[in-house]
Amino acid sequence: MTETLNNLTVLGAGVLGGQIAWHSAFKGKQVVVYDLYDDSLERCKMAHQQYAVIYLAELGATQAMISETHARLTYSSQLADAVARADLVIEAVPEIPETKTSVYQQMASLLPAHTLVATNSSTLLPAQFASATGRPEKYCALHFANMIWSMNLAEVMAHADTADDTLRAITRFAIEIGMVPIPIQKEQNGYVLNTWLVPLLNATQSLITNGVSTPEYIDRTYLIANRGCTLGPCGIMDIIGMKTCYDVMTYWGNENQDEQLLANAAYIKQHFIVQGKLGLQTGEGYYRYPDPAYQAQDFLAVPGLDAVEDLVRLVRPHPLAAAS
Repeated sequence: MTETLNNLTVLGAGVLGGQIAWHSAFKGKQVVVYDLYDDSLERCKMAHQQYAVIYLAELGATQAMISETHARLTYSSQLADAVARADLVIEAVPEIPETKTSVYQQMASLLPAHTLVATNSSTLLPAQFASATGRPEKYCALHFANMIWSMNLAEVMAHADTADDTLRAITRFAIEIGMVPIPIQKEQNGYVLNTWLVPLLNATQSLITNGVSTPEYIDRTYLIANRGCTLGPCGIMDIIGMKTCYDVMTYWGNENQDEQLLANAAYIKQHFIVQGKLGLQTGEGYYRYPDPAYQAQDFLAVPGLDAVEDLVRLVRPHPLAAAS
């Protein structure tokens, strides 16, 4: 088994796949970003340009370091080429079980014998896909948080057949790219991070779907109650991306026959996805970027008395609430 995992392939050029790829390249890994769709790869390249600006401003990166990062990145829509030299493949495709299974099955015969595979799934279990990889002993979960450069955690979860050498190599990789490994001692949907985050986001979306409050006032409530936090739940959904939120809510809504979750998914589809508003990656979700309202200095300020009438209008029953 390769002791140091230097050649990384990331399957999926979405929000978090793009972040994992960029950050790993920044930390010295050779990275191939794979996606079936060329337009997704183009969006990923654009996101990497944005990350370069962030790393220069927030991480003290030099222009030389950014140039070296770009040089370590390649992009491919050909799966065989993308994984041909991989020491590690991190799967970051949509949270749809059938999609993940299909990708693993297509990839299984293409991988070098030594290659390890990890899923970045945020809510699904590695045991669901281990057999599809064709190498269950070389497979586990390695789940990252959005805004990987500042929320630098990586949850490591095994399934029953994961080899200890796999866990050692994956944990070492996480440390090498600047992550704090979070050991997950038993398989659980949601791991640590999303066990508490997903219910928060579901509750937030229910408040919006059911007309109880507005996104900005929900985020104000959260940020005032949790002084020091920089993001409220609606801002978090924008960063995660509306497509991922929709996929997770749809899957668990159907799995648990949860009508509220399905209503939340339908709301996100109608108000965001069909309008091309996918969150931070497209410049608009619940907020407009690059200057979202929650970053304004007065977002949490006590309003002036001239705001009373506007606030009273918001207190009047919303039609959805009145009908329930």
